[in-house]
Amino acid sequence: MAVQLNHTIVATSDKVAHARFAADLLGLPDPEPFGPFMCVQTSNDVTLDYLETDEKIVPQHYAFMVSEKEFDEIFGRIKAQELPYWADPAHQEPGQINTRDGGRGVYFDDPDGHVLEILTKPYGSGR
Repeated sequence: MAVQLNHTIVATSDKVAHARFAADLLGLPDPEPFGPFMCVQTSNDVTLDYLETDEKIVPQHYAFMVSEKEFDEIFGRIKAQELPYWADPAHQEPGQINTRDGGRGVYFDDPDGHVLEILTKPYGSGR
């Protein structure tokens, strides 16, 4: 068997609300509870397991490969919710998307400050 990512834990201040935020924005199925987690299932069988904590949240980066059609749909929801977005992870290019490697990418934050990214082509694939 090849090594594959199965799940990752996302520290959050509100596991139900923030799992739903990600699922709704990304067009994924409703989050499901599992033990202390609210789990968001992606189409490649990786789950984001939201775990509530009272500790200070350290923002992480989560990138999602999407099709061109999915990019348009998700980006439409980002704009409809008037969420700030950037062309870069350092938030230096506000209100823009990037077109690296002939694809499109955009970064936006979840309510806890985790940086979410959608992209249509892997970086380095257009060399």
